[in-house]
Amino acid sequence: MKKIDNKIIYILFFAVLVAFLSVSCTKSAPVITYGYLQLVLYQGDDEPQEHFSFFVMAEDEDGIANLDELYLYHDREQLRWKINNEEWLHQTIDGKDWIGTRSITIKDGSLPRGLYRAVLVNKGGESTERSFTYDGNVRFPFPEIEISGGIYSVNSQWPVNHLVCYDVSGNHVATVRLPSVMGNVSQLRIPSNARTAALWAEDEANFCSAFTNVVPIN
Repeated sequence: MKKIDNKIIYILFFAVLVAFLSVSCTKSAPVITYGYLQLVLYQGDDEPQEHFSFFVMAEDEDGIANLDELYLYHDREQLRWKINNEEWLHQTIDGKDWIGTRSITIKDGSLPRGLYRAVLVNKGGESTERSFTYDGNVRFPFPEIEISGGIYSVNSQWPVNHLVCYDVSGNHVATVRLPSVMGNVSQLRIPSNARTAALWAEDEANFCSAFTNVVPIN
């Protein structure tokens, strides 16, 4: 009877061990909690160039470092963009991790509107996906900015306008919301090491913005 009891105990122990190892080795898929697409127009030689700013709020059971690849698909037009973990931009906002890029483009023409699909893959090969729709239109002419003699002048119909300032090396030093379409640069209280600036115009309700080339501040 003692031999039978020992055998039963051994079998039960082995079963528990197998179950524990199975649970501990279970792969968990990442999660896309939220995401967005924003159309950004950049000043070009002949006409503005369209870019998408594409970001997702990402989660993984093993941490953000376990995420490997992010894809964006437009199935109707058979387009695909791949962003790996060495290329994407990573921001932590209010404790949440956002990853993505500001460089979604195509060679010719405008980016297609409609349904997009994001796919997030972790290093274990597990994946998840989420769909987004972008149907925004550019509602205003491309803006312009001029700075001369310490006075800035903006030609813009866009609802919100910012001055984005850079130092002599091209590093971002400040972003200032413009209170009016014309004014004195000194009243904006931008850092003293700012040497150039671009106009960033926003249509927030339409998830659309425009970025001019930089102009000298001094």
